Amino acid sequence: MTAPPAHSTEINSKLKPAKSLGSLRSQLLRWLLIPLLLLVALDAFSVYRNALDVADLAYDRALLASTRALAERVSVVDGKVVADVPYVALDSFETDTLGRIYYKVTGTRGEFVSGYEDLPALPPDVPRSEIYPALVRFYHASYHNQAVRIAALYQPVYDDSMRGIALIQVGETMDARSDLTRKILFSTMWRQGLLVCVAALLVWFAVRFVLRPLMQLKAAVEARATTDLADFEVNQVHREVRPLVVAMNGYMGRLQALITGQRRFIADASHQLRTPLTVLKTQAELALREFDRNPNDARAWQNLREIVASIAGTTDATVHLANRLLTLARAEHGAAESGSAPVSLTDITRQVGLEQARAAVKKQIDLSFDAVDQLIINGNALLLHELISNLLDNAIHYTPAGGKIVLRLRRDDIAQRAILEVEDSGMGIADEDRERVFSAFYRAPSAQQQNPSGAGLGLSIVRDIASSHGAQITLSAVNDGNDQAPGLKVTLNFPLPLSLLS
Repeated sequence: MTAPPAHSTEINSKLKPAKSLGSLRSQLLRWLLIPLLLLVALDAFSVYRNALDVADLAYDRALLASTRALAERVSVVDGKVVADVPYVALDSFETDTLGRIYYKVTGTRGEFVSGYEDLPALPPDVPRSEIYPALVRFYHASYHNQAVRIAALYQPVYDDSMRGIALIQVGETMDARSDLTRKILFSTMWRQGLLVCVAALLVWFAVRFVLRPLMQLKAAVEARATTDLADFEVNQVHREVRPLVVAMNGYMGRLQALITGQRRFIADASHQLRTPLTVLKTQAELALREFDRNPNDARAWQNLREIVASIAGTTDATVHLANRLLTLARAEHGAAESGSAPVSLTDITRQVGLEQARAAVKKQIDLSFDAVDQLIINGNALLLHELISNLLDNAIHYTPAGGKIVLRLRRDDIAQRAILEVEDSGMGIADEDRERVFSAFYRAPSAQQQNPSGAGLGLSIVRDIASSHGAQITLSAVNDGNDQAPGLKVTLNFPLPLSLLS
């Protein structure tokens, strides 16, 4: 089994339909609302952290007050640290919280004095609080599988027999703090949630309002008749969308030109082909009638032969006309349809000269080719070949026997152009006809007299191919003011590629 062509994958990838982008409105809403929701989530986290700090600050103050109240009941009796802590001393603090309170008093030598002996000890790396002037440290710990916040206060104690520093620790569970944090968080979140809902509603209305001109443009496009290629009004859409509308109008202009060209081609082709086809039909009927009338007459056979020869000639003319029409249609589409690449104008011109040299020799015309060097231009080789063939064919047709035709190529470095000239010693073209001869099917009166079978498409094809290659074409007489035949010089200026200008 043979492998598929190397370029088939590339072609399939080009033919593969692009993924749909979906709704512009939904994309705008997503790009606006999703970041907004993420910002709200980040803000909620920040609010939660701030709420924790606020709760700690508020309850730490009350916890320190309770610790100080407990410290006032610590004293030295008979050389020992004692704590007189009745329940009523903690009652006022306990009634203001939702959690439980634990305390512990440690003597000057680290001995347990009172409270909950297994209350977590003060870690060595806890810094002293800078908020309060007292020697107090706050830290978090776990006690009986509960999170607690503990205040540790160093309290000097003394009497006549000793002096030292006792440690008073008072802890409380985190229930009250958590409850306050939740209240702050929920109070903030429902306001932000309401703000997000209002913002989403405003964004939805704003997007709907902003997209209204696009929806109107969409409706205008859908309502257009298939034959209506008029421009859309640019000022009815926003400034950012105007380049799109301008591009649409430009595309429809090119489409209108293409359709007009196709209509003209169909009309011209049908008009031009109708006559030779009618002649062919008439000639065929005459041949049949002649044969039926005298099937055994030698003269009838001779007449029949002449009619068949005439049919062959008409068929050749029709085929030639059809080829010219097809070439004209291809030229009107431009070289971009077939691709443009660097080509040698010298080689193409030489090839055309060799192909038509036989026709020139048959008519005893001196055909010469004058080229200094290779001239490279960007173009389509087939269309350029057709262009030069039409020019040289016209020159051979309208140059009398014994005349002269010159194909000349040169480079104009000042104008940065490649120059192609086709010069003949024929009857030339009158000044008043030099613009009109580029119109399809127009033929100058002198050309009709010298070549009645012409189609009038040669120079029209030349003009369209030259235009598609960015070339300028001019017609001029060779021998203005002389008694001899004026002749005709066709000059085409092709732009040189940028790579050859340096």
